[in-house]
Amino acid sequence: MSSRSKSILQALFVVFLWATSWVFIKIGLHEIPPIIFAGLRYFLAFVILLIVLLFSEEKRKIPELPGRMWVRLIVLGLLFYAGTQGASFVALAYLPAVTVNLLWSFSSVAVAFLGVIWLAERPTFFQWGGILLALIGAFIYFYPVTIPEAQMLGVWVAVVGVLANAVSSIMGRDINRSGKYPPLVVTVVSMGVGSAALLATSLLVEDVPAMGLKSWLIVAWLAAVNTAFAFTLWNHTLRVLTAMESSIINGTMLIWIPIFAVLFLGESLTGKDILGLVAVGAGTLIVQLRVLPRVRGAQ
Repeated sequence: MSSRSKSILQALFVVFLWATSWVFIKIGLHEIPPIIFAGLRYFLAFVILLIVLLFSEEKRKIPELPGRMWVRLIVLGLLFYAGTQGASFVALAYLPAVTVNLLWSFSSVAVAFLGVIWLAERPTFFQWGGILLALIGAFIYFYPVTIPEAQMLGVWVAVVGVLANAVSSIMGRDINRSGKYPPLVVTVVSMGVGSAALLATSLLVEDVPAMGLKSWLIVAWLAAVNTAFAFTLWNHTLRVLTAMESSIINGTMLIWIPIFAVLFLGESLTGKDILGLVAVGAGTLIVQLRVLPRVRGAQ
């Protein structure tokens, strides 16, 4: 088997693991408050990756980080981990996994719009077509719009999370573009800041739960396997795969999550829902395919 074939299979396996995270999160939320849950997952993953960093040559890069880069990594950690990941856990506490998955797929659309403002990158004709197709898919999925009042908080939190994810994606792209700082260093610093902020916030707004063995096993699995291990393997695949190939593979989460939600969470999908999901998936893929070739060097 060629190195590219192995990398494709490894990347597909990572995306599969990331998709299973949504099932574990929905199960764990029965006992663990969402912000504490997110904080524990990413703080434990931070500890694991910190140990890996301390035993690697890349630790020498930490003292070389200038003050301005520390500020940028702190902001990235607050946006991506405290903002994006914290919002995803809260949204999953209020909404079905399929709905959150669909809303989260609009991150690439948000990146395209933010690129107009911050990077002076105007969407191409094909990008506008992809955005329109994604919006039509969302309309099909949600029509008629009958979101229960109890779920509206989850919708607004998901919107905030999508925006935070888009901003952090642009920041992360800009930080990694130079290639001066190893991805492991960037991740350890930003994840440490973000996870600490999540835990601190949770102590202010949530009650500390009495967690059973199952909950601790879920947190440990998500931290060690679906975060620390999956991140390491994903970065390994990026050495071989192009940014476009990685994006296409990452987009398969839109397929896996509905399947897992139906099989393991008791959620249901109508023909209309499936049609909406397909349209959103196709639209967001078009947006990414038109963007990625121009930023391939940033990976």
